[in-house]
Amino acid sequence: MQYQVLVKNIGGMVEAGRETAYRSINNVLLKTYWEIGRLIVEFEQQGKEKAEYGRELLKKLSRDLKLKHGKGFSISNLQYFRLFYLHYPIYQTLSGKLSWSHYTELLAVSSDLARGFYEKQSINESWSVRELHRQINSMLFERIALSKDKKGVLKLSKKGHVIEKDKDILKEPFILEFLGIPENHRYSERELEQKIIDNLQLFLLELGKGFTFVGRQFRISFENKHFEFKLMST
Repeated sequence: MQYQVLVKNIGGMVEAGRETAYRSINNVLLKTYWEIGRLIVEFEQQGKEKAEYGRELLKKLSRDLKLKHGKGFSISNLQYFRLFYLHYPIYQTLSGKLSWSHYTELLAVSSDLARGFYEKQSINESWSVRELHRQINSMLFERIALSKDKKGVLKLSKKGHVIEKDKDILKEPFILEFLGIPENHRYSERELEQKIIDNLQLFLLELGKGFTFVGRQFRISFENKHFEFKLMST
């Protein structure tokens, strides 16, 4: 066996071991936080706890847990644990591919349909927490759902954004907040083009899958119509 092959094999084993360890720790954290949420909700559901007292319960619980177990039990964290259980009452529906940070972003989404979509999309696209946060803030689900019927929206929630035909590649409208152009600013096509070129990486992320930079001007045809584009599908 060549020495470089030995190094490569050992490196592969180390990376695989680290990945396994990370997933194991992540699964333990998710299970622990889910169980904490379950205990809080079941205590509240005994029938004696009013909403006003419920807030006091979290304050008291936070104080006592921090005294005995240290950091990590702030009121906001306990609220997240509680929501975690309420939105995901069946633990087996959770994905080990997503971290607790992913789930805290998802818990901020009020709509069950939208939350399901962002969860599936995060898994399918291997979104980082930062990318998930950005897509939620840019209302990706709402933008795609504008062109879907009720059945289509439910499909989005369960499977994420699946590209089945040419139209599915394009998102409309595009959110270009990263260009830094004020809402009421009247800009020329040349100015917009230069802004996009200057922020090309973020623009490609906004477009979605399957795009690459070809040139400043490029002619393509779509549904018997001709357009001048700076980007095209690969």
